[in-house]
Amino acid sequence: QVQLVESGGGLVQPGSSLRLSCAASGFTLTYYTIGWFRQAPGKEREGVSCVSASDGRTYYADSVKGRFTISRDNAKSTVYLQMNSLKPEDTAVYYCAARRGPGLSLRRTSYDYWGQGTQVTVSS
Repeated sequence: QVQLVESGGGLVQPGSSLRLSCAASGFTLTYYTIGWFRQAPGKEREGVSCVSASDGRTYYADSVKGRFTISRDNAKSTVYLQMNSLKPEDTAVYYCAARRGPGLSLRRTSYDYWGQGTQVTVSS
């Protein structure tokens, strides 16, 4: 059974950092591209970052470029999202998702499996 479990969310002040984790089970992470998405109240779910299955290439939305870093540890079946210099507008539920193959994409419809999400709140 394919399962993705996010963790690491919380309440932090602006300018702080958080590291989210996405633990995968039920499939071989090596063959899957993993994306991070977020959804703020009243807004559509948007792509934040993704990391390729094959060669670890990464892609970021403009809103997080230079502040967020995605990485993967296939041996641990875990993908991370390091978030620095957090802003109030980063407040959202963060989801990880998996799609088979190496292609990078931040389109929700490109992904087959989703986690339940972890809340990130940035507030003073």
